[in-house]
Amino acid sequence: MTSKRIEEVYEAAIAELSASADDALSKADSEGYPDRDEVVAWTERVKSVVLHQRDRGRLRAEVPALGERLLRLLMKVGVPEGFDPEAVVASFVRRLPEVRRRLAEDVEAAFEGDPAAKSFAEIVVSYPSIEAIAVHRLAHELVKLGVPQIPRIMAEHAHARTGIDIHPGAQIGRRFFIDHGTGVVIGETSRIGDNVRIYQGVTLGAFSPRRGQRIRGLKRHPTIEDDVTIYAGATILGGETVIGHCSVISGNTTVTESVPPNSRVVPEPPRQEIRRGDSECSPEQLHWEI
Repeated sequence: MTSKRIEEVYEAAIAELSASADDALSKADSEGYPDRDEVVAWTERVKSVVLHQRDRGRLRAEVPALGERLLRLLMKVGVPEGFDPEAVVASFVRRLPEVRRRLAEDVEAAFEGDPAAKSFAEIVVSYPSIEAIAVHRLAHELVKLGVPQIPRIMAEHAHARTGIDIHPGAQIGRRFFIDHGTGVVIGETSRIGDNVRIYQGVTLGAFSPRRGQRIRGLKRHPTIEDDVTIYAGATILGGETVIGHCSVISGNTTVTESVPPNSRVVPEPPRQEIRRGDSECSPEQLHWEI
């Protein structure tokens, strides 16, 4: 291309990109949203306050700074009529001590439930589940206050860092422990009781209709009652599905209907056929290294 031709291409692209349109991206622009990097930076700072910070002098500087930064973020989202950003900030800050207390209980549950845990410090600084749960408990407080967009950005940040996907709308009780955690998915309308333990690859999901907007706002994800253990790879689906207290869901189980209390759900073993081969293995084949 000549210099003139490439400039014409640039101008044509700019004209089309800047033209008004009635598509989803244009609607998103008109609704307004905060900068994702700003939300992530704020999330990391407030997470540090509830997990690590005890020095009163530093807290005197950090807590007001976090409140002011949250206020600026709220100004950038499309908030509903009657929404009071300053009242939201005040309510959120008042809830930080309770969030810390809940997280302390989560760390205790991890220490008591995981024989590999050597110390509370190890859990706080290295367990992905504690990071994911900390962000969730903070984001969920914002959901309860009616804050749009920001909680979801926080949740997706934690998901990207830990592999644990918890929708900020999910309701989670006390002393919650996720062991390992990779691949865990907890949907928006899930309700989880106290003293629940789940393992990697667990899904608390919903049945998916072709048009999801028809069921927006309805209970779509399961309820897990107190003292339930759900092992790796289990899938529990449906808003009417209730796992009764003190039940155990074995690994790789799919549950689509309610389970009474004190139950153990086990998958049917798969059918498999073993055929005898015509040739013997060579010595090399007998010594696979993994």
